[in-house]
Amino acid sequence: MLCQSASELENLVEMAKPIAKEGKVADYIPALSKVDGELLSVSLFYPDGCSYTAGDGNLILTLQSISKVITLALALMDRGEDYVFERVGQEPTGDPFNSIAKLETINPSKPLNPMINAGALAITSMIGGKNGTERINRILHFIHELTGNCDLTYNSEVARSEFDTSHLNRALCYFMKQSSIINEDVEELMELYSKQCAIEMDCLSLAKMGCVFANNGIDPSSGRQLIPADISRICKTFMVTCGMYNASGEFAIKVGIPAKSGVSGGIMGAIPGKCGIGIFGAALDEKGNSLAGVKLLELMSRKYSLSMF
Repeated sequence: MLCQSASELENLVEMAKPIAKEGKVADYIPALSKVDGELLSVSLFYPDGCSYTAGDGNLILTLQSISKVITLALALMDRGEDYVFERVGQEPTGDPFNSIAKLETINPSKPLNPMINAGALAITSMIGGKNGTERINRILHFIHELTGNCDLTYNSEVARSEFDTSHLNRALCYFMKQSSIINEDVEELMELYSKQCAIEMDCLSLAKMGCVFANNGIDPSSGRQLIPADISRICKTFMVTCGMYNASGEFAIKVGIPAKSGVSGGIMGAIPGKCGIGIFGAALDEKGNSLAGVKLLELMSRKYSLSMF
């Protein structure tokens, strides 16, 4: 067990927290701009059910890009590897997460990986269901299984705020529709994607999801294989190579664990065979990652020798 007490974790939080003052809360999604950027919270969840939480209480965050890992797993379960990776690549990119540049220059014109916005939109379009309601309910049901919490849902205010302001994501969708990567109504896909990103939970639920991935797709509480082991492996690999936007290489050197961040300030970590981590610190660096959250993971990695490398 990498942490022996909540007080031990609390000390690390207090060491990481001051750096939040140097970051900035995401304000291009208006509903996210209301959050206090100096708050920091972390939870660890272990396969034996033991957990620790430290920091500023039971903070609630929206998943944002962390949801890309969840929908990737679900799309792979729905469609299979061949179908998914014919349409979305498997390579890292040094471009920002919302860049359209590679879609314009690569032939065939498909997103480089599922963790950038273009790839995530294509992945969400692969989620099975007769309509948007059925599809978001399938995503929510999957998250309910991963967290053991059936009350989780999406924040309607954040979803609407994202839907109304996501003009660049619409551009990505129309570009991919021209290339037949996406074959559905763009506004319907945008509504589904906005709701997916606005799913909210606390750090402990985030850590529980991370623990399922760390445990090769097995729910530690029930012993059920919620995600096939090979799909869990694929998701963790993308988390390592692409999960922290275009800072993934630096993060791999400094921290060295599978992790996925979101512009709400959340980070989900999955330390293979050990535990899941959930972090929330809304102040972001210039790449879109939680400034204090990344610092906390650096401190944890050094203290507990977490790096896979």
